[in-house]
Amino acid sequence: MNLFNKSKKIHFIGIGGIGMSGMAEFLYNHGFKITGSDISISERTKYLSKIGIKVFNKHDSSNIKNQDLVVYSSAVKKNNTEIISSKELHIPLMKRSQMLGELIKIKDTSIGVAGTHGKTTTSSMLGSILYESKLDPTLIIGGIVNKFNSNNISGNGDFIVVEADEFDKSFLSLKPTYAILNNLDKEHLDTYKNLNNLKNTFCEYANSVPFYGKVVINNDSKYLIDISKKINKPSMTFGINNDSDIMAKDIKFYKNKSSFRIVSKIYDDFNLEIECPGLHNVYNALAATTLSLDMNISINNIKKSLKKYSGVKRRFEIRYENTKNNIMIIDDYAHHPVEIKYTIDAIKSGWNNRLISIYEPHLYSRTVEFKKETAEALQLSDKIIITDIFGSREKPIENITSKIIINELNSLGHKNHILIENKNKIADYLKNELNKNDIILVMGAGKINSIIYDVIKVLKDKYEKN
Repeated sequence: MNLFNKSKKIHFIGIGGIGMSGMAEFLYNHGFKITGSDISISERTKYLSKIGIKVFNKHDSSNIKNQDLVVYSSAVKKNNTEIISSKELHIPLMKRSQMLGELIKIKDTSIGVAGTHGKTTTSSMLGSILYESKLDPTLIIGGIVNKFNSNNISGNGDFIVVEADEFDKSFLSLKPTYAILNNLDKEHLDTYKNLNNLKNTFCEYANSVPFYGKVVINNDSKYLIDISKKINKPSMTFGINNDSDIMAKDIKFYKNKSSFRIVSKIYDDFNLEIECPGLHNVYNALAATTLSLDMNISINNIKKSLKKYSGVKRRFEIRYENTKNNIMIIDDYAHHPVEIKYTIDAIKSGWNNRLISIYEPHLYSRTVEFKKETAEALQLSDKIIITDIFGSREKPIENITSKIIINELNSLGHKNHILIENKNKIADYLKNELNKNDIILVMGAGKINSIIYDVIKVLKDKYEKN
């Protein structure tokens, strides 16, 4: 597929971000000349360099020369030297969300998956269903899909699936044919004035679909229920607890398998099985299934696709498993209290092991906003290790440290938790703490997963050496 007769030069500021890297790779694969910059070297920047994209390892005005367009992520400040240089050189600037809004126009049918949680998993499940149904979709999402070993695939079919991110109100740039509303919880209050503003913006996104499109709504999400009557476009609902168009019943969990029955007044009942644990993944599969049924994808294709679905990196990713001693290390992106609770509940529902949760708080503002809820979600763990806050795009806030979560755990009466501010010391601490039948859960949206290699070495030294 040739998007343009003439190649254009596009530069990405913050190219190492998961959303930015997927978009850059997609355009590179379609003949565009891509460059990019990022302040840190990562697996994504190394990968992009390997496939032939020039990546600068710092932001510098000299990186901006004769590009036709410069794209920047929401995390990049307006006083960034490359943004200033682009303006001085009269090079058009475009936010990542605006570029994504342009890209979804290249296909006849676009699907935007929105929600506080589960966007990446639901998008990849839906992409897998379309792929296995021989519909050759295009997929641009915020995670590395194990099946494709990429966060994007470029298909020749009529469908494109993208994540509709609510941060910075980015999803208002999309206007997809179909919109999935996975859930809605209090989040990103640095972007939104209050909860009502967040709810109204979700409603605005839902109402951006055309009259011939459809909105798929989680009927168990209380804030989505609040706005559902304000959505004036065709819609379908899915759920487990409240009466919905498509429902999951007879839900069972065993280790990393979930099975349930799809019940509907519209379609024949059928059973589904996924290799993903936890109630949250039942909801993700339910969302993908609901839209697939409305798009007339066969039940048989849905069943086969979801059974073969192999997940996304950093979404309940099993990084190490010692079956002899019943030990596992799980890597998960959870960074919101609801996500933490979902992930811990998934382990408690499917296994009977001692659970050690290692958590890196994400953003100073989120840490203080959700300190109590985070502690309540973590307290279901048998042992908790908290490390320093990953500030990401934020500057430190005075007196806001990980200790505020520790204080909340003390208030809740949790008996077995510890603060290890330097995450690189966690593996050494665990040498005398790990036992057979342990599950080690590593959570956070920052760089906490970098410790996993050292923790694996500790386990191998303890249990695999003769």
